[in-house]
Amino acid sequence: MARLMERFSDAPVRSVGVQSVPHGTDSQLAVGARAPMFSLPDADMEMFDLADALNRHNVVLYFYPRDGMPSSLRQAIAFSDHESEFLDCDAEVIGVSLDDCLRHAHFRDEHGLSMRLLSDEDAEACRLYGVWQQQEIGGVPKASVQRTTFIIGRDGVIHHVLHDAGTREHLAEVLQLLKELTRSNHGDRQKYRRHA
Repeated sequence: MARLMERFSDAPVRSVGVQSVPHGTDSQLAVGARAPMFSLPDADMEMFDLADALNRHNVVLYFYPRDGMPSSLRQAIAFSDHESEFLDCDAEVIGVSLDDCLRHAHFRDEHGLSMRLLSDEDAEACRLYGVWQQQEIGGVPKASVQRTTFIIGRDGVIHHVLHDAGTREHLAEVLQLLKELTRSNHGDRQKYRRHA
């Protein structure tokens, strides 16, 4: 079961457009909102804590429906194949789906994936980020995970939200946005050093 925390990063948040979304909300988070913190088990059954990860680097947090879907495989391989570019942007890629840890381990090992895959079997993190959607398929209501990527800065703020993007375009867009975020962060540090 997920250990979800109602605490948020203590880092300062930009004052423009910042939104706080209550715990357990089903509305999707927007750019400028503080990223809800959570802990979930990964494919090796080790706990991943978002707050700890953000203390070290930016996080690309992507939610996807299931491991076995062809679109999920293409997305995971695209992210994994560009691991060094994400590291250059001081970013870690984290995938989240409803699959259990063992299924994630099989998916990762079978396809040689490098990113951590988190198990959110109860859809608690999916609900926190507003990607748990009710849809009607063939007249029957069904809940599913909306494929969404959040780029979260080390400040604990959601800087970008990308929805239902195609694999190649999606990867290029995420990397471009990360490069801009990295440049912006370095510029802020340089400015601070000059005025300190």
